[in-house]
Amino acid sequence: MKRTRLLVADDHVMFAQGLESLLSEEFELLGTARNGEELVEATMRLAPDVILVDISMPVLNGFDAVRRITEQGSEAKVIFLTMHDDATLLAEAFRCGASGYVLKQAAGEELANAIREVADGKNYVSPLVTNRPAEPLTLHSQKTTITPRQREVLELISRGLTMKEIASQLNISTRTAESHKYEMMQTLGVETTAELIRYSLRLGLIS
Repeated sequence: MKRTRLLVADDHVMFAQGLESLLSEEFELLGTARNGEELVEATMRLAPDVILVDISMPVLNGFDAVRRITEQGSEAKVIFLTMHDDATLLAEAFRCGASGYVLKQAAGEELANAIREVADGKNYVSPLVTNRPAEPLTLHSQKTTITPRQREVLELISRGLTMKEIASQLNISTRTAESHKYEMMQTLGVETTAELIRYSLRLGLIS
C-alpha cells in the first residue's frame, strides 16, 4: 500500500524533529520547511500528498504560504498544526484551502488520524478546539483564486478608484477593467462592489 507523502512546515526545530520521529513509521516524510517561502518551493518541487503547516512562520506566514501554493495549482491537502485555539483562525484556515486544523497539544495518534482522514478526502478539526465558528467550514471547496491582473484591479477598487481611473492606471480599456470586476464577482459569488471588497478582505485577497 502506497504511503502518504508528507511535508512539514514549522520553524521550531525541536518540535519538527519530534513530528518526524512520531510520523515516520506510517508516513513517507519528504522534509521540513522552516518558513513559508521554503514551504512553497518544497511543495512545488516535491508534490506532497499532505502538508502539515504552522500558522506563525517567518518570511511568509502559513496562511499566505497556503494561498500561494493553491494559486500555483498544488493539489496537496493541508492541515494547519497550531497552538491557537481560536475560532477566527480556524475559519481563516479553511478559507485559505485547508482540510484540517489540529492543535499542537493534541499531536500524537490524533494527528496521525487527521492525516489519514484528510488524505482520504475528508475534513478534520481537533476536538480540543473549544469555539467553532458559526459558519460552515467548507469554504476550501470554493474556487476563490483570482488572477494577478484581477488582484490589481481589486486593490484599486478597494482604494475607491473608478473603473475609468483603474483602466488608465493599468493601461487597459475600461471595458476590460469592468470585465475583470465582473469575473471576480462571479468567482466569489457576490453581487455588489461593497460585497466584493468585504469578501475579498475576509479571504485575504487584498490587504
